[in-house]
Amino acid sequence: MKDSPMTSTPPPHSLQFGWEEWVSLPDIGVPAIRAKVDTGARTSALHAFDIETFGTASKPKVRFTLHPIPGRDDLIIPCSAPIIDRREISSSNGEKELRYVISSTLRVDNDEWPIEITLTNRATMASRMLLGRTALKDHISIVATDRFLQPELSYDVYHTAKMRSTAPKRALRIAVLSREDNYSTRRLVEEGEARGHSVEVINTTRCYIAINSLAPEVHYDGKRLPRFDAVIPRIGASITPYGTAIIRQFETIGTYCVNGSTGITASRDKLFAHQIMARAKIGMPNTAFAASPMDTGNLIGLVGTAPLIVKLLESTQGKGVVLAETKKAAESVIDAFRGLKANFLVQDFVKEAAGEDIRCLVIGGKVVAAMKRTGAEGDFRSNLHRGGSAAAIRITKLERQTALRAAKAFDLNMAGVDLLRSESGPKVLEVNSSPGFEGIEKSTGKNIVGTLYDQIESHVRPAPIRRRKSAS
Repeated sequence: MKDSPMTSTPPPHSLQFGWEEWVSLPDIGVPAIRAKVDTGARTSALHAFDIETFGTASKPKVRFTLHPIPGRDDLIIPCSAPIIDRREISSSNGEKELRYVISSTLRVDNDEWPIEITLTNRATMASRMLLGRTALKDHISIVATDRFLQPELSYDVYHTAKMRSTAPKRALRIAVLSREDNYSTRRLVEEGEARGHSVEVINTTRCYIAINSLAPEVHYDGKRLPRFDAVIPRIGASITPYGTAIIRQFETIGTYCVNGSTGITASRDKLFAHQIMARAKIGMPNTAFAASPMDTGNLIGLVGTAPLIVKLLESTQGKGVVLAETKKAAESVIDAFRGLKANFLVQDFVKEAAGEDIRCLVIGGKVVAAMKRTGAEGDFRSNLHRGGSAAAIRITKLERQTALRAAKAFDLNMAGVDLLRSESGPKVLEVNSSPGFEGIEKSTGKNIVGTLYDQIESHVRPAPIRRRKSAS
């Protein structure tokens, strides 16, 4: 899309237009539309509704939707473009309207040139587009008594697979749900804006929701949030219940969420997460859980012999994870946690891992990067937040398959799958629904955030949307 129109030279040969012609607007993803030619109008006009501005003050953009086929309100084309002007336009009946002006290539047969288009609701008009005299140029002659003097197109193009594969990558409006100004949040904003998207960081705890059956909404700082194309959740463990409630509201509205509320909730509940992985037959360290202090000996026996790992269910970034090197030490730790009325798991300690684990980052059903994390000297935990180090690693086919199965078990489009290399194969420690990008981008040299945006763009590209017709 061009910010500055009228930069191309018009076709050198003359064209004849009737009073109605088939044209296409490839820059905004409209392959076929019938336009009425009106030399009495100066500027061209395109049918648009749900018109909404976004972007920065220096580079404003507009997004809108249109019904390219008269009488087919179930077929919707989402579009976006830079705003080049805002003008007061007088209609044929004398009414004035302030309209946004965009630029797009106009294609007719094998010829194309840039034109300016105003956006307005033409739902009551027979033609979804009007071609004004500034778009016609000197090389076009009008035969007012005829129509379709140029090759005819077909609305059938909107029902083909080619429509999705050739649609332009429009600018998106994306929300990052995050309370932190950290590397991951900054990278999401930086990469998104570099691709021409508008990325807004939304503090999850400052959101509130209006729950009703007709018009569910999400509000933020006293105002209703605009319609987002996608939401990237970066929800801290401490606010998981509230954060997932906000995501459920976006899901109710129909916004694409990179990770859904159900998967995030399940991954944050360590006990439930291990049950999900066991059901999916995913390898993991032997794990046990009990509430009664009378079962300490049996609990340890279910897992195996010392050394053992005792892990708080609410632990994050290695906090609340204790290595008990003897049975006596394990009993002491368990008793201490029970005294605090804390919920915890007991796990077998995989000695052969030697304080190392592997983080596999899964995006869109593919392992896009992997790194080996090594704990700081004297620390069995490999978390980078605790002074561990990271390096790129080549994983085995079985490790790759295990990571993919783990992410799929939680239905996560993006997941950090942490696993250990054991003598009996890979063992999954955790599936993180909000993985950080700093360690894995710096250790592998890969643009992980760019890969995430590839997945988002492929999911919300402006292919035709067909509304389901309600049952009569």
